[in-house]
Amino acid sequence: MDTLKSNSDWNDAEIQAAVDAYLSMLAREQAGQSINKAHENRVLREGLLAGRTKGSVEFRMQNISTVLVELGRRRIEGYKPAKNVGANVAKSILKALNASTPTPEDFVPTADEATLEQRATKLEQQPITVEPKGIEKPQQAQSSTKSFIRDPGVRAWVRQQAAGKCEGCGEPAPFEKSGQPFLEVHHVKHLAHEGSDRTSNAVALCPNCHRRCHHSDDSAAFTESLYQKVGRLVRE
Repeated sequence: MDTLKSNSDWNDAEIQAAVDAYLSMLAREQAGQSINKAHENRVLREGLLAGRTKGSVEFRMQNISTVLVELGRRRIEGYKPAKNVGANVAKSILKALNASTPTPEDFVPTADEATLEQRATKLEQQPITVEPKGIEKPQQAQSSTKSFIRDPGVRAWVRQQAAGKCEGCGEPAPFEKSGQPFLEVHHVKHLAHEGSDRTSNAVALCPNCHRRCHHSDDSAAFTESLYQKVGRLVRE
């Protein structure tokens, strides 16, 4: 009963502390380092989560795993997702995930689409004051399907510049994902055609305009119009 009571009134600061600690452990685990959950739990209860029980903190970590799995993101292996996470708790955790301070790992280029999107979304929550350098010649990763190593900073910066509007048609993003306007980042000169992963070759498009670039009868003309509309684009 004490654990349930402790879990009923977590404030935003406490949830943010739990999320930050969770993401720190996750980054270390993904880097191949061992983590001591009991130690991390104790550190939290001696500091930002003073007054919380060990079981309460453990359960909150399981809540975070649940939200990450629902987002299609990786979780800590030792924290099994909890069932029946309340809508308000899930919303608070999602807010904390989006507000977490980026770590050096979040800036590392990757070929994994889920990881790329995860990192770009996190970077996007903070003002990006320096335009990312990007990758002039993205390398193809070794896998069963073709994928290229890309810079999450480029994706985040381009979407920030778009400010929620498609750079193709000028219309607002058609919906939100994780509380952010949903726009897809398109490489005007495709990576498969030796295009760069730089801001000078990337635009933020609504799903309709993105498909238009790839599949429509007027894809070449539409792509040409992007060079006229988006001043930062440079022909490669």
